[in-house]
Amino acid sequence: MKLPDYARKLGIGYRTAWNMYKRGEIPGAYQLPSGTIIVPEEATTGLPDKVAIYARVSSGENKNTLDRQAKRLEEYCMARGYRISKVVKEVGSGIDDNRGKLEKLVTDKSYNRLVVEHKDRLTRFGFNYLKLLADEQGKTIEVVNEAGGDTDDLMADFIEIITSSCARLYGPGSSKRKTEKMVEQLKENNG
Repeated sequence: MKLPDYARKLGIGYRTAWNMYKRGEIPGAYQLPSGTIIVPEEATTGLPDKVAIYARVSSGENKNTLDRQAKRLEEYCMARGYRISKVVKEVGSGIDDNRGKLEKLVTDKSYNRLVVEHKDRLTRFGFNYLKLLADEQGKTIEVVNEAGGDTDDLMADFIEIITSSCARLYGPGSSKRKTEKMVEQLKENNG
């Protein structure tokens, strides 16, 4: 591959890759008479993972906890030799499936490993679905600590589940009437 392609694959600038070539840091790289620098594919194997860090707390009251969580994950990644591509911090419930920052992160192709502190920082339910999606994209989800998470966040999520369940339990009658009314209107308009 050409040197610019090598630089893109590593997530570095062309000039940095050129300097690496000049210092002899790219094994097997050579220059053609035309001046083009060729890097063998083998030079990209064994590179450290390009990582996205995801940190989450349930409420804005825990903002300082969010920053500490992200810092711990950054230190962990540096100790593992990972190249940190991005750090995403989000405030939102672990059962909410409409978290904007997480949605963007899941579809982002600029990293190959997602690091979270606990499974429940990513999601309270459906972790295996996210893992399957990541596998399909050629990504890895790495959970640093398999132990349970914060009990305050768990309690907030539990309250949200109860609230949602109560709305469904006590609201089906009106929902059913709305659906029936819509069906009647459609029949009238088409009939």
